[in-house]
Amino acid sequence: MQNLVILAGNVGATPETRTTQGGTKITQFSLATSRPKRDSDGKTMKDGDGRRVEDTEWHRITCFNGIGKTVAQYVETGQKVMVRGRIHYTRWTDQENIERYGVEIIADEVTFLSYGKSRQQQGGSQDDNLGDDDIPF
Repeated sequence: MQNLVILAGNVGATPETRTTQGGTKITQFSLATSRPKRDSDGKTMKDGDGRRVEDTEWHRITCFNGIGKTVAQYVETGQKVMVRGRIHYTRWTDQENIERYGVEIIADEVTFLSYGKSRQQQGGSQDDNLGDDDIPF
């Protein structure tokens, strides 16, 4: 049995990092994924301009230590990333004695699918200008 999730989407906000009392660094960010919205017949819905209507879901992504450090340093709002990890459910009782539930994705890997806006505006590095035939494998 395995608890495995793979999500690809857009980063919703700048990642936030905190350190636990034990010294563990935890970085969290939100990730938006979307899919086409469908009508009762299963057909993709379109808006008035003929564009596809999408349902967006937000996921809370949590990264620890090295992965968290890389995410905090390089990930920006709007950037496309792929997250491979596991689903983690939590349950707690709040101050008003109401039982609450939460879910987050604990990331094992975060792959950058695009550059952040600041890197795009800089034009990337010289290595970024390689053609498909020039990729140094």
